[in-house]
Amino acid sequence: MGSYYIPRDLGGETRILLIFSVKSLITTAIGAGVGLIFYLIFSMLGLGTVGIITMAVFALIGFGIGACKIPTIAGLPFTKKVGGEPISEIIVRYVKFRANRKIYAYTKEEEK
Repeated sequence: MGSYYIPRDLGGETRILLIFSVKSLITTAIGAGVGLIFYLIFSMLGLGTVGIITMAVFALIGFGIGACKIPTIAGLPFTKKVGGEPISEIIVRYVKFRANRKIYAYTKEEEK
């Protein structure tokens, strides 16, 4: 018997350094870049250690945005709608919604 290659759809989620997917690595780098600004500010004030800790916290937040998904919790109605979706997609959807500035309102006219 021969062996056959079965293709899998990875959906762009290949792993780099065991814990990073491509998306989580990019969001971690963006978070570290934001933290770098705070590090430079704190290092000018002579608080380099606080700046490094701040940069690590921002990098961790970036990793969480890129890697974590919202869990489905039966007791919370919000998680029933978005459970299992990545946090990054929810943030992108919210930004698109806020950028759309159109207001759709239904007003029922009174019958005379």
